[in-house]
Amino acid sequence: MRRPVTPVRKLSVLLAALAAALLVLTGCVPFGGSATQPSSDADATKGAPAGLERFYSQAVSWSSCEGGKFECATVSVPIDYANPSGDTAQLALIRLTGRKAKGTLLVNPGGPGGSGYDMVKDSAQTMFTGRLLDSYSIIGFDPRGVKRSAPVTCVGPAEQDARRQVSDDYSTPAGLEAAFARQKQLIDACTANSGPILAHTDTVSAAKDMDIIRAAAARQNQLDYLGYSYGTFLGATYAGLFPDRVGRMVLDGALDPALGSTEITRGQAKAFETAVHTYVRSCLGQSGCPLTGPEDAAVEQIRALISSVAAHPLPTGSGRVVNATDFVNGFILPLYNDSNYPALTAALKGALRGDGNGMLRLADIAADREQDGTYSSNSTFAFMAYNCLDYPVDASTTAMRTEAEQLAQDSPTLGAYFAYGAVNCRDWPYKPVRTPAPAHYTGASPILVVGTTGDPATPVEWAGNLRNELGNAALLTWQGEGHTAYGRGSTCVDNTVDSYLVDKKAPADGARC
Repeated sequence: MRRPVTPVRKLSVLLAALAAALLVLTGCVPFGGSATQPSSDADATKGAPAGLERFYSQAVSWSSCEGGKFECATVSVPIDYANPSGDTAQLALIRLTGRKAKGTLLVNPGGPGGSGYDMVKDSAQTMFTGRLLDSYSIIGFDPRGVKRSAPVTCVGPAEQDARRQVSDDYSTPAGLEAAFARQKQLIDACTANSGPILAHTDTVSAAKDMDIIRAAAARQNQLDYLGYSYGTFLGATYAGLFPDRVGRMVLDGALDPALGSTEITRGQAKAFETAVHTYVRSCLGQSGCPLTGPEDAAVEQIRALISSVAAHPLPTGSGRVVNATDFVNGFILPLYNDSNYPALTAALKGALRGDGNGMLRLADIAADREQDGTYSSNSTFAFMAYNCLDYPVDASTTAMRTEAEQLAQDSPTLGAYFAYGAVNCRDWPYKPVRTPAPAHYTGASPILVVGTTGDPATPVEWAGNLRNELGNAALLTWQGEGHTAYGRGSTCVDNTVDSYLVDKKAPADGARC
């Protein structure tokens, strides 16, 4: 399946696992201390779309949570915006109040399926600069269908584990039909267990939810927003729907809304292939690298290892095995951040010795599986739900075979594992609600788009595309490796973004760091 644009929080989890310690949030100001409550705009709730007035004007009650370091609340939204008098969903919000907060910044970590609540709770103090944390109250939220917010619910952890242990051979008619049948079972479980939210777990609805959060929870006339990865698609969608409500908006690690599912898959496959070579060059320059020879020969060793795992899954101490799909998921995760290369090297050393424990740990982090066997999120199911409603797919055998052949050329190392994503959505009970199209923005506030030259999940050219589509926007490019830029160690990037968000300075188009 097409790779999720991994939520930024997972990268923090991986760094924590590498250090064999929990992330410690420092500097939080307990409520009742010296934190400043953000200002409130008197007309924040005015101009609500017809039929939605009660959602925009609802009273939101914030209360201390998570050990007193944060405040939490819920916001009510209509499940179906075409029927606002029908069923409602409660969205979970968390807020970290800045010491000198003059406004509120809404954040999203990506996915689709990433938890903004967890992002703020677990990672805000390490991802965001001190200036940003002082100047804003940061609100994270779980979008509709995600974790705490009317989550898409399919199967339990034991069945998730069991499904991950199965390897279908898509190259044969029998294997493809088996994959469709297995996916139909999962879809039926999602339909039975999720309720009405399943028909409306889509990005346009989530963007409309954000405007209710702006009015009712942030109580601002305009939305200030920082979206990573898939969060850039969510932000661009909001900007198209509510151009006059856009305040300061940063879209980091940009998706191009004009691209269809096949184009996104090909772009990611090519970018991850480049990232494989980048990692190999780094590894070969380090002592203890398990790969040998020139770069191309070392990449061939990785390909041979993946082929070997496909034929003979790696054993682990848990009794679970690492098949090729889990191997590739574990292999890909550290490529999102070059700081995580040592974790990949350690896992490869074990795999080359026939030990799958290290790669299984990486695959589990990618899947949000905890060491006690539970899954800490529903990200796999939410990812599927959003994509099946956001992107039309061609699930014909001919189209999928053609795509698989192209992906094998685009990415000889990983392309086979990006193919056949349409299997996920052929039997989805609801039709897609959008057709890919360029972003459209007519607002007066300039938007800052950020791209990273070595980004494997959202190739840097997508950032340029999005900047051009938005029109009133500026592009900041970071010459770095990994996914997204702000908060990853570049003082240049951090200062540029802070200058835009905190100092309200107009961004310079074409800046590079």
